[in-house]
Amino acid sequence: MSDLVFDAVSVRYGGRRGLTAVDRVGLTVPSGQVVGLVGESGSGKSTLARAAVGLSPISAGRVLLGGVDVRKLPRRPPLQMVFQDPYSSLDPRMSIGESITEAIPRGVLPGRAARRDEVARLLELVNLDPERSGHLPGRLSGGQRQRVALARALAGRPEVLIADEITSALDVSVQGAVLNLVRSLQRRMGLSMLFISHNLAVIRYLSDIVAVMYLGRIVEVGPAEQVLTDPQHPYTRDLLAAAPSATTSLLDIGEASETADAEPADPHDPPGGCRYHTRCPVGPLVRAGRELCLQADPADTVPIKGVAHRRHSAACHFSENESHQLTIPRGASAP
Repeated sequence: MSDLVFDAVSVRYGGRRGLTAVDRVGLTVPSGQVVGLVGESGSGKSTLARAAVGLSPISAGRVLLGGVDVRKLPRRPPLQMVFQDPYSSLDPRMSIGESITEAIPRGVLPGRAARRDEVARLLELVNLDPERSGHLPGRLSGGQRQRVALARALAGRPEVLIADEITSALDVSVQGAVLNLVRSLQRRMGLSMLFISHNLAVIRYLSDIVAVMYLGRIVEVGPAEQVLTDPQHPYTRDLLAAAPSATTSLLDIGEASETADAEPADPHDPPGGCRYHTRCPVGPLVRAGRELCLQADPADTVPIKGVAHRRHSAACHFSENESHQLTIPRGASAP
């Protein structure tokens, strides 16, 4: 297995005055571990994932797998992605067996019988009856289709698996089963995984390392337990405070700061300095004498790497002054 490294990756659309969806992101997915990437919609999480598999153009920087730029790898690199919508990720005119067979690298399993046996093995691996291999995707439920998508990704013999909000389009009743399957497969196969979600409970359930993204930049990264129990960045604390639990409803969550309720800055024209300062409960809007937040982006000077030594880092000028214990509410610790 190999590390997946985002080395100062930027993704920009629309020329010089367009949108920078991902801005100089540095992040490492260590071999055999799960990195959970969390942030609001529009933060750049999915764009970063799509850049890794070649679906979004990399404007600057590199994505490295085992030290090799993924753009120089073979046409079917050992890097596979499972998408959010199980209803659009599979060809409706191909049987699920044909879809999985298509993903098997050429020359790996010569002969129809060998490929048919491999399809059956993969379907059993994701807890589906191999007899379904002749069915079209339209005959399957959303949860079953997502299992097929997982089997198809595993057919490519990946070293790294990227999962982009793979349970958000599923009924709550089947989300837990799919997440249990993902965790079981990752541990059994020793896969490196970048798991993207806006759900902090899901991130905590699956991840060894957590990275938090805001307006195209990584603002905090570290071991999952440290980030989720002792967050250093105000944005991470606001995300945790807003997480619903079994004892609170979406209507009576009141722990997040009032400044966090403000709309995020325009990604086409992000603010100077720290990008979170327009919403920050400990920034210049609230605390006098913190003009530094307006002048310098701490993501430029604070190392945000998430590498194998599991360092906990936050892109905040005053994180050491504001650090305090905060946990995900009870009832939100598992999906």
